[in-house]
Amino acid sequence: MASKPKAIISHWSTMIEGLAASPQEFFQAVEEAINRKEMEKVKFSRYTWSESGVLSAKREYLRVKRKDHAYDICGAPFGNGFFVSTWLGNFESGIWALLFSIPVIGIIVEKMFKPLTYYQIDTALMYQALVHSAVLEVIDDMTKAKGLRTLSESERKPEMRDFFGQ
Repeated sequence: MASKPKAIISHWSTMIEGLAASPQEFFQAVEEAINRKEMEKVKFSRYTWSESGVLSAKREYLRVKRKDHAYDICGAPFGNGFFVSTWLGNFESGIWALLFSIPVIGIIVEKMFKPLTYYQIDTALMYQALVHSAVLEVIDDMTKAKGLRTLSESERKPEMRDFFGQ
């Protein structure tokens, strides 16, 4: 099972009425579009999250991971269309994850040894721009092929979290 992110950096979702597609078809197209971006050290995996509790239905997600950042992408039929949702998160692994999980000590260790930097924010934003553009490219191709309207500029923008309002 996939782990949840330490922090959510951005979220985006849209509902495309009239679009019929399978999650597998959508995920494959997104993987191909991301590969065309030629980013280094990108890994793809698929996993399921419960819709609510342990006994609830599951939703499949595509995880696109690069270093400490991961994009979780959901694409699924919903009502008379297709729903797409993306979550960009920050992850810690190994000894850092262990240290950060210790109450109080984790905060001290993070502030002293792994503070948030402009470089980290810039890297997250560059990664987001490339992956998000690949998702939009796939959506544009699918809607155009079906003769459906394209997303407006306001529908294309992810919601960002306040990096410094921690």
